Amino acid sequence: MNGRIRTHRDLIVYQKSFAAGERIFELSTTFPREEMYSLTDQVRRSSRSVSANIAEAWRKRRYEKHFCSTLNTAEAEAAETQVWIEYAAAHGYLVAETTQQAIEFYDEILRMIVAMIYESDKWCVDFKSNSVKESGVKEQGVHYSIEDDCPLLDQERLLAPSSSTSSLPAPSFCEKPEANHA
Repeated sequence: MNGRIRTHRDLIVYQKSFAAGERIFELSTTFPREEMYSLTDQVRRSSRSVSANIAEAWRKRRYEKHFCSTLNTAEAEAAETQVWIEYAAAHGYLVAETTQQAIEFYDEILRMIVAMIYESDKWCVDFKSNSVKESGVKEQGVHYSIEDDCPLLDQERLLAPSSSTSSLPAPSFCEKPEANHA
């Protein structure tokens, strides 16, 4: 996706994490009632927190350290979600295939978040020099325009994993299930 990013909703990693959070909610509806205030609540909170922290980081990109710090929180929440998925599988609440797809999908989200942290200077707005770092967008002085805060980035290039896993097809974890597995 090569284009102007107007809001956090335009970020590929946000879209993927939001879809994953929705899917986690659907899967967790099949968990037993006695897990409602423990596993179910925890996996829902951590999965939703990933996209929420990505959105927050996007709005903090004027301050590179804040941007990275908030993305670090998103990274931690994605890893926590993987742990809760593993617990759900260990207790037999998820089938092995769904578990593996979910773990792999969160691995992809984690790679994207780490790529954003690693190249944070390409994602952040630098008001001290009145530009978005290496993106060609400039502030217009005192007349602030929303377009000036929307960098033009090649997300696919910036988020591309450096490993051989980039050729793997996207897991179907986020596709709507035909039937819920318990």
